[in-house]
Amino acid sequence: MCFLKNPIGLEGKQMGGEVCSMISKKYSEFLPSMQSAQDLVTQVDKLSDDIDLLKSRIESEVRRDLHVSTAEFTDLKQQLERDSVVLSLLKQLQEFSTAIEEYNCALAEKKYVAAAQRLEEAQKCLKLLKSRKCFDLKMLKSLSMELTIQKQNILYHLGEEWQKLIVWKFPPSKGAADLRLFSSLDISNLESCLQTELHLCTEQSQKEEKGPVPPISSVLLAFSLLGELHTKLKSFGQMLLKYILRPLASCPSVFAVIENQPNIIVIRFESVMNDLEHPSPSEVFAKIRLVLEVVQKQLLDLPLDADLENEKTSKIILAEMLGDMIWEDLSECLIKNCLVYSIPTNSSKLQQYEEIIQSTEEFENALKEMRFLKGDTTDLLKYARNVNSHFANKKCQDVIVAARNLMTSEIHNTVTITPASKISVPDLPSPDEDDKLQVQKVSITQYDEVVNLEPENSLDQHSFSLPTCRISESVKKLMELAYQTLLEATTSSDQCAVQLFYSVRNIFHLFHDVVPTYHKENLQKLPQLAAIHHNNCMYIAHHLLTLGHQFRLRLAPILCDGTTTFVDLVPGFRRLGTECFLAQMRAQKGELLERLSSARNFSNMDDEENYSAASKAVRQVLHQLKRLGVVWQDVLPVNIYCKAMGTLLNTAISEIIGRVTALEVRTVRCLARLEMQFLSQMVTLLRQSR
Repeated sequence: MCFLKNPIGLEGKQMGGEVCSMISKKYSEFLPSMQSAQDLVTQVDKLSDDIDLLKSRIESEVRRDLHVSTAEFTDLKQQLERDSVVLSLLKQLQEFSTAIEEYNCALAEKKYVAAAQRLEEAQKCLKLLKSRKCFDLKMLKSLSMELTIQKQNILYHLGEEWQKLIVWKFPPSKGAADLRLFSSLDISNLESCLQTELHLCTEQSQKEEKGPVPPISSVLLAFSLLGELHTKLKSFGQMLLKYILRPLASCPSVFAVIENQPNIIVIRFESVMNDLEHPSPSEVFAKIRLVLEVVQKQLLDLPLDADLENEKTSKIILAEMLGDMIWEDLSECLIKNCLVYSIPTNSSKLQQYEEIIQSTEEFENALKEMRFLKGDTTDLLKYARNVNSHFANKKCQDVIVAARNLMTSEIHNTVTITPASKISVPDLPSPDEDDKLQVQKVSITQYDEVVNLEPENSLDQHSFSLPTCRISESVKKLMELAYQTLLEATTSSDQCAVQLFYSVRNIFHLFHDVVPTYHKENLQKLPQLAAIHHNNCMYIAHHLLTLGHQFRLRLAPILCDGTTTFVDLVPGFRRLGTECFLAQMRAQKGELLERLSSARNFSNMDDEENYSAASKAVRQVLHQLKRLGVVWQDVLPVNIYCKAMGTLLNTAISEIIGRVTALEVRTVRCLARLEMQFLSQMVTLLRQSR
């Protein structure tokens, strides 16, 4: 216990000493800190009193003067703004004046690009002045007028320079000595075309000019800065197209000649006589390419000034601008005057057209290299590549035009058709003909071994042929045209074959509409033409029965589904011919009855006048029937002729019998002499008909 008690006591004393030391230290340092805090409170109170004093002085003195200072500041600010505006206006006026002065100096030295830039700066200054609403309107009008005058002045000088650089020479016109008066001139013949020239000046002689000579690039750039480049190039492009490119595209004997003279490139024409009616596309492309290469090199491929930092002008491509202006008209001219006539008229020549397509591609690629054209495919190349469609359209158009010319030709020029007559068209080989022949031989051999199936009495080979008659020569040529067109369709592409097939159908539809209308008066008045038209319609209908079947297996697959037929047109043609001839028959019946009506009903034949009138009527009827027999006998088929004449004879006899039976017995006896005369003539006419 004692051993444990002594250490604890020592530790308690030590800890008590530390606590006393800590308490003493804390309070000895606390008193100075507290004193410092009290000093700070005193200072803060004093500062607060000073602030209150200052606040009271501000309230009493400064606020009173503040309102006066604000009003003065506002006036000063407004005055400053007005002075700033005036200063800005004066600065703009100074810049405008400086720009005009520099413009005049540059213009006098023929530095057109610098002059155009100064004029553009003056334009900007004027625009800023116009935006100031407080600016004097009278001064604005004066400045605008001055700017307009100076712009027209530089345009005038640039126009003169342009006329010196690009000179057109035309044939002298009546009352005009100056060759530059070309506005009313139109090249209409070869002679005036050969006298047309275009001079492109590369450099001007210093002897002719007192001052410095501006390069053509500076003239074009000045036009661009002034916004007139598009107008100038458009005017030049239209004249180039009208007087240079169009004659080259339309005249096969005209060629362009390039002459290099001192400081001048001359483009003129020469004539080389040839027998070509229309120019070859490859030759035309070569001629136009030569001219455009010269124009591009001398006029359009010009470097821009290095000192000119203008985004609007640095992006200009003169060749592309000119190409955009004239290419549409030029391509249309090339198509109408060149490519249209190069389209083959026969499908066998379509393969040769690949050369023209290739030359067209080369021509466009050359223009693209010269930057006349952009990268897109143009209408010219599309037209050349679409040759199948154009061939079909041209062929169909030619066929319809030829058919219409035949339809409107004279009907009375006739040819004789016999059962053995055939259309002069090559025979069409049937598909797999050899295989079919082998099958037929084998089958015939097998059947011969069993029994002979051939009939004892076979039909005549001309049983289904058209009987002998006369038709119009034009109709025979029309059917030959239809056969030739279908034969052309068998060797053409599917699209072309379809168009040609329906063109043939259109021929017959056109015949149905044109011939009865165009020859209406003659068909009504002339019995022979009515008979010929009847035969024409029957001849066409006869061929239409088998026309589609002959070509069915040789045409495009799209036409082999039952649509390759003309049978649906047969009833219409038969009806057309029958109606026309029946209308003529009715007209002839009417004339017969009208003549018999003058016979005074065959009454009182004892009277000489009545007998004479009846005799005259009978002679007129006989004369009409004889005349019809003459004009119909060699035209109509025998059976149709006999039916027609028999019908008219029956009409006359029935009319006479009907009138005679209504007479008295005594009067009938007096008709014996007239009856014998009439009957004898009737018998003679019938014998001739037989």
